[in-house]
Amino acid sequence: MQSVIGLLGLCIVLSILSPRFLKWGNILNVLTQTSLNAVMAIGMTFVILTGGIDLSVGSILAFSGMVTAGMIHSGLNVWIAILIGLVIGTVLGLVNGLSVTKGNVPPFIATLAMMTMARGATLVYSSGRPKSNLGEAFGFLGQGKILSIPVPVIILFFVFIIAYYVLTQTATGRYIYATGSNEKAAKLSGIKTDYIKLLVYAVSGFTAALTGMVVTSMLDSASPNAGTGAELDAIAAVVLGGTSLSGGQGGVVGTIIGALIIGVLNNGLNLLDVSSYYQQLIKGIVILVAVLIDRRRR
Repeated sequence: MQSVIGLLGLCIVLSILSPRFLKWGNILNVLTQTSLNAVMAIGMTFVILTGGIDLSVGSILAFSGMVTAGMIHSGLNVWIAILIGLVIGTVLGLVNGLSVTKGNVPPFIATLAMMTMARGATLVYSSGRPKSNLGEAFGFLGQGKILSIPVPVIILFFVFIIAYYVLTQTATGRYIYATGSNEKAAKLSGIKTDYIKLLVYAVSGFTAALTGMVVTSMLDSASPNAGTGAELDAIAAVVLGGTSLSGGQGGVVGTIIGALIIGVLNNGLNLLDVSSYYQQLIKGIVILVAVLIDRRRR
């Protein structure tokens, strides 16, 4: 509830300070830009609900997008290339899950290692150079519209609906919350917590790769530096949405609101011509204050 009030308050302030903020074209722009972070943040929500963290999503985004672009350049069918890119992201997420469950590596360290490895693999595969001119069919994923609605926003809608259903209407969703609330008790009650952890890291890898497809399509270019720092925005969206970093509490509705707060804030600061240096400072302060308020409330 607090995050909703914060979002509404931010929108009111920005609409007063900048008449351009409430124009339909700008609103669509905010939704499109927010959808990129929101899709990845939904996967991050699954991980954080189990008490974990995933620092590798930005690098998985870059590697999946780069490999997909490379396959398109080699003449492979666009949709097969996209499918392979999504599989790569999911597999890398599973590797994270295996490191955490079978290797007993703390999630922070396991995903930090994957962040470094995936970024290195991206640089090796691309020789440090971007791959551009990926064709009109691939461009539709990030630049197209259906009934005047940008495709990235439609993708976010379907990802959100599926994630919300899984977390609120299925046994798997209840097991995810139980694992994050008290893993030992969940094990004693018969829940296969290792399987749940593998699942959530796979989901996070998949959503990171999906975001990589959309970003690459939107820019018509795969960059070896794509997604740098994206994991921080994803984590910030989850935390701003009220999901506890300790696990077991929160959900994807709050994550969408958190992503919107970040998206609206970025857009508003750009409209007000605030220096990019100050933008980082302001975003950090907003996130810190929101977390402090949430911790105090809890």
